[in-house]
Amino acid sequence: MKIWLDEKLVDEQDAKVSVFDHGLLYGDGVFEGIRFYNGRVFRLEEHIKRLFDSARAIVLKLPWTREQVCQFTVDTIKANGLKDGYVRLVITRGTGGLGLNPYLCERPSMFIIASTISLYPEEYYQNGLPIITCATRRPAPAALMPQVKSLNYLNNIMAKVEAIQAGAMEAVMLNEQGYVAECTGDNLFLIKNGKLLTPPVADGALDGVTRQVIFELADQLGIPWVEQTLTRYDIYIADECFLTGTAAEVIPVISLDRRPIGDGIPGSFTIQFINAFRALANSTGTPIV
Repeated sequence: MKIWLDEKLVDEQDAKVSVFDHGLLYGDGVFEGIRFYNGRVFRLEEHIKRLFDSARAIVLKLPWTREQVCQFTVDTIKANGLKDGYVRLVITRGTGGLGLNPYLCERPSMFIIASTISLYPEEYYQNGLPIITCATRRPAPAALMPQVKSLNYLNNIMAKVEAIQAGAMEAVMLNEQGYVAECTGDNLFLIKNGKLLTPPVADGALDGVTRQVIFELADQLGIPWVEQTLTRYDIYIADECFLTGTAAEVIPVISLDRRPIGDGIPGSFTIQFINAFRALANSTGTPIV
């Protein structure tokens, strides 16, 4: 496997970062995950824009342009001979001292990994995913804005631990007010009376790239949609529920806290979104050339 590391493609065993890197020491950095299908990178420009926005939000000045990072991403995929898979870009503050001061880090470091991924077993895409509500809350926006895809993922990991210990693969995370924010790594959507509902970003949801694609597909399918503050009650009484994310794509949810959602099987609207998303993802994107 070839890894892009600080402007060079190196073998996996040679892809190393310093123990003084602030990404390792303090989680000081940002990242982005992108899917590619049939030799095309899906929504590459949107992902790289979000990466740069995240960096800007944490006062991390990048020495590359967005166009350069797009090309680095394509080059990494091409170097590994892949047509379908997942690419992860990680940017750290760089090497510095043992103190918190980020201004002692002279230059950011970036590495890019292109590989394959399967977030959930295929059976869950066919039969649906049971999920739970976890006790771990999303960080308040005053602590860390949820729009920043930072390397500080311990909050999400602890929520994932709760889900796994409860026998589930995913969990709903609430914000400090008790409203639905998102799941540990995915956005959440409901169908109620033929309308598509999802929490607004102000309630703690990441403004996911796949989330935006769902809005576009809803318009094409003639399905009305709205961003709306949601509670667990709204999920319990929903007709359908599904999750979206770059790695997860679109996956049905059939129960929350052992309570069936709708008929307890993937619903017709959800299936429409799954099929429409797969058709779009497999036919559009930036060519890997």
